[in-house]
Amino acid sequence: MITTATNCYPKLHNAAWPGVVGKGPGAEEPAINLDTMLDLTAAAEVDGVKFDGVDLFLFAPHVDIDSSDDDLKRLADQVRSRKLVIGSVVAPVWPPTGGGSAMGDAPERKKFVGQVRKGCRIAERLRKLGVRPYGIVRIDSAADPASWSKDPAGNTRKIAETFREACKVAEDHGERLAAEGEICWGGLHSWKQAIALLETVDRPQTLGFQADMAHTLLYLLGYNAPEDRLLPEKFSWSDTETFQKGYKTLTAALRPWTIDFHVAQNDATVKGSGSHDKTGRHCLPDDPKGKLDIVRNAGYWLRDETGQPTRKLHHLCWDGCMFPNATMMKPQTWNKVLATMIAVRDAHGWQE
Repeated sequence: MITTATNCYPKLHNAAWPGVVGKGPGAEEPAINLDTMLDLTAAAEVDGVKFDGVDLFLFAPHVDIDSSDDDLKRLADQVRSRKLVIGSVVAPVWPPTGGGSAMGDAPERKKFVGQVRKGCRIAERLRKLGVRPYGIVRIDSAADPASWSKDPAGNTRKIAETFREACKVAEDHGERLAAEGEICWGGLHSWKQAIALLETVDRPQTLGFQADMAHTLLYLLGYNAPEDRLLPEKFSWSDTETFQKGYKTLTAALRPWTIDFHVAQNDATVKGSGSHDKTGRHCLPDDPKGKLDIVRNAGYWLRDETGQPTRKLHHLCWDGCMFPNATMMKPQTWNKVLATMIAVRDAHGWQE
């Protein structure tokens, strides 16, 4: 089958963590193993175009954060055997996964940095094994907005101090970190607070922003920070002019910091499952309740203020976090996703 795709960059990735995040013991559904997620990703195809790789969560049952070098060699082979590569990886910095709050006491913050260290070691090793040509190590504050709000200035300062220590670790391993903007993470729960935190850390060469289209949509609504909302309280989704104006303001502020990007759809609601707090609900790209024109809105992230592609991002990742298992097990789900990713790349990518 001959492809009609026009661009080959950025590369297109699928996230494997929807198989485990909000799944497993105590959750609504069981986890889906990594082999299955890899097979589903590798099988997707649209007009001869396939996914180039996967982004991974460094936590069992997918990838044990304490994996040995031999374990990582097997992982590299596991991914390469599907003609895929690895891009960004998520460090398990939260208390339930062995980490600690970035604004917690000294032992908690030590655990946080320790998990970043383990994550960066794995990222570096996979890079040296030749299976990970690009990507970042993703972190967040591992703290909730309500706790953060008890002392906004003090807690932002603590998170920044922890992130600076994490930056030192990343630099030792030749890695970069991206802080995920999401309404459930204190200090990163609003677009203004995320920028304030990144500016306080002041390590732009090492720490950037991870933008997910589903999560950042809720920044516009001020879900956990009404003072920072960009859309009116009685906003109507039929008012596309007001929406696009707010979206342009949001992306213009965050785009200079963005070093990792998730293509996604959201219906302007939230969802939580298992140990994961409520956050922006990820929907299928063609969900009739979806509020985003994915291709158009992705352009605000992927093009600069002059309208030219930024060429900053080596890959794009689809995040289907907390999709129902039945949805994820359908091959047509991933063909729909891949078609959307191709459309984004054709609209805003480039050739090399």
